[in-house]
Amino acid sequence: MNKRSMYEQLVIQTQMNYSQYYGIYMQGGTAVKLTEKPQPSYQEQLATFAQKVKEADYIIIGGASGLSAAGGGDFYYTDSPSYKKHFAKFYKKYGFKGAFAGMRHRWESREEFWGYLATFLNTTLHAEVRSPYRDLQEILKDRDYFIVTTNQDTQAIKVFPEEKVAQIQGDHRFFQCSQQCTDEVWDAVKPVEEMVKAMGDSTKVPTELIPRCPHCGAEAFPWVRGYGNFLEGTRYQNEYQKISDEIEKHRHDRILFVELGVGRMTPMFIQEPFWALTSQLPGAFDVMVNKEYQFLPEQIEDRGVAIKGDIAKVLADVKAAL
Repeated sequence: MNKRSMYEQLVIQTQMNYSQYYGIYMQGGTAVKLTEKPQPSYQEQLATFAQKVKEADYIIIGGASGLSAAGGGDFYYTDSPSYKKHFAKFYKKYGFKGAFAGMRHRWESREEFWGYLATFLNTTLHAEVRSPYRDLQEILKDRDYFIVTTNQDTQAIKVFPEEKVAQIQGDHRFFQCSQQCTDEVWDAVKPVEEMVKAMGDSTKVPTELIPRCPHCGAEAFPWVRGYGNFLEGTRYQNEYQKISDEIEKHRHDRILFVELGVGRMTPMFIQEPFWALTSQLPGAFDVMVNKEYQFLPEQIEDRGVAIKGDIAKVLADVKAAL
């Protein structure tokens, strides 16, 4: 096995913490001791955010599910209007409460499973770039930055150069072998388009279009964590290496970490590594934005702000302030 990169090691450490205190996280909390200091007003926090962007030598953005949800990508957990629009056939037939509910359904046939999965992938692959990403693009304009994201929906790489993005939880553009017979991942965009076209008004794809591994013939599967046997191979290691290299390169600079929309199911990939890095790196500052939670760890209470608010509004306001 390849030596694990610095950032992946951080993630593994925080995963152990998450497992130990799972009940706390599932109740909407955190196992990390938080500050007891009163929080500044929204306008004061916004001013700090904008000022830190101006002062930073390097900015590292951590984009989680809340970032995409803030721009309308809210069909994952609820039967929102966008879910009913894009998954209309399946909603009418099954009444799923969001895209992930359908992914957990026990399908009677692989043809219908792939009909749903192709609909899911096609929806994200062809979604327009959402406003928070556009505002983020403006905020980072003419600045040195990097993006690490747990979002697999390809929003980040639609806006930013791929070499400046690490998608550490997978990418909807690729398939992998479900049996991991090969280290390769391959294009999913064209096969998904063909399945959606062939499906028409049905909820099933033709059997012959079910994608298979070119090496062993097993079913393919999206290269994403969460739905199956996620391949932690060369591409995965490269994504972690990218973010690790950037942190190592800039560890003596004034780094601004910006955490956007981390939920309670995945604090180990962005949130807690950012907290640890902010406490370790002398020039670091951490800005956290979340619609539901306002967590500012005691260990970085003087080197961070936790803004509780709508991410789309916060980014628009920071863009205006700059």
